[in-house]
Amino acid sequence: MVIGVTMINVQPGKEKDVYLAVKDMKNVREIYHVFGEFDFVVIIQADSLSELNRTVDDIRSTEGVTRTQTVVGAEI
Repeated sequence: MVIGVTMINVQPGKEKDVYLAVKDMKNVREIYHVFGEFDFVVIIQADSLSELNRTVDDIRSTEGVTRTQTVVGAEI
């Protein structure tokens, strides 16, 4: 199992649309609207790194998303 934490920036006014699109994506476990450098923090849990990467690609292709940054961890 692989866990990823993806931070997302969105276009102003697109927060609700991005939230609604991302929250129901496969492998997305939690999404938080945050204040600071990023607009959202998303917790992703996938069976493999390639599956996690596909989820991040889906997030990046969401209309309104301008930037993402992901950190990845794996169970030991």
